[in-house]
Amino acid sequence: MKILVTGAKGFVGKNLVAQLRNIQDGKAKFYGDIAVDEVFEYDIDSTVKELERYCCEAEFVFNLAGINRPQNQEEFMQGNFGFASTLLNTLKKYGNNCPVMLSSSIQATLQGRFGDSEYGRSKKAGEELFFDYAAEIGAKVLVYRFPNLFGKWCRPNYNSAVATFCNNVANDLPIQVNDRSIELELLYIDDLVDEMIAALSGKEHHCEFEGVETVFSDTGRYCAVPSTYKVKLGEIVDLLNEFKAQPQTLFIPSIPDNSFAKKLYSTYLSYLPKEKVAFPLKMNVDDRGSFTELIKTLDKGQVSINISKPGVTKGQHWHNTKWEFFIVVAGKGLIQQRKMGTNEVLTFEVSGDKIEAVHMLPGYTHNIINLSDADNLVTVMYCNECFDPNHSDTYFEPVNSIGN
Repeated sequence: MKILVTGAKGFVGKNLVAQLRNIQDGKAKFYGDIAVDEVFEYDIDSTVKELERYCCEAEFVFNLAGINRPQNQEEFMQGNFGFASTLLNTLKKYGNNCPVMLSSSIQATLQGRFGDSEYGRSKKAGEELFFDYAAEIGAKVLVYRFPNLFGKWCRPNYNSAVATFCNNVANDLPIQVNDRSIELELLYIDDLVDEMIAALSGKEHHCEFEGVETVFSDTGRYCAVPSTYKVKLGEIVDLLNEFKAQPQTLFIPSIPDNSFAKKLYSTYLSYLPKEKVAFPLKMNVDDRGSFTELIKTLDKGQVSINISKPGVTKGQHWHNTKWEFFIVVAGKGLIQQRKMGTNEVLTFEVSGDKIEAVHMLPGYTHNIINLSDADNLVTVMYCNECFDPNHSDTYFEPVNSIGN
């Protein structure tokens, strides 16, 4: 399939084109039998000749071109209605009645706070132009009214409050929130792109609108992405401040699968300046080696890295409730465990050449010994709870006579 994307250099366009090319190159194989043979990228710096060729050959058109922040209000109609007219006329010129998608906006409802939106009027005019085109030509048109969008590559200080907040928090710039209770309906860019790609095979979602509320219906005149989030400004700001603090606290925020928080975190990270991409960790160093906490979680414990110098034994303690995984990733070592009150010792030879996880059992005193005379022993350690110096649940007890 040959696909034309107008507004290809914009926020949505860049993300859509990137994934279409992943499909074309065989890198994204989870979209079923969709075949992308060629992607035509059209933007403001493209030529009329290019638009002519693209409209002649395209088998599906995504019209994402538009004006969001013009210098004059009149430019809304010129950019959002005028180009749409040019596009459709060019398709008609070549007798191309392929499906055409239009990127519109929830502001086109002209309801509530959008009632006097010049931008909304221009988007509404573009919608009607597309519907008239469908009636005249018989082509399939897909009109999407997008809410607020967020995700990587979105331009801050332009038309996305989330992009502005992410950029400013990541770069230590101030943000202004006059009312934390204001609620936004937000659509994540990857969800939007997945819907666009589904539309290529006729699996788009249809809807109608009751005011600004989306009501999904198989026979709806409009289209919409089903996965949006309604989030208050205060919640967004609080999450971003939590993300910003992670290099200091080491705590990974709660980011359940498909949650707004998960998608916002990825968005926030895409705005980090180079000097924040890497951050130091506190290494606790002594003559035996080092111990460094890597990450912590709110309810699933923490991960650390332990380095033992040649011949060193570490551990020699037990826990009541706390348990751990020891995972040797470099070097050769011996793990020993003894159930308290018994003499039986469990032994496990471990090596970075054969990586495996060994449970440190509750009620068993345990150690780890570097068997090498020359090389460090490097162990990833997972513990089911974060270290609490006020309640460490750690009690010294040598496993056997070789312990120290």
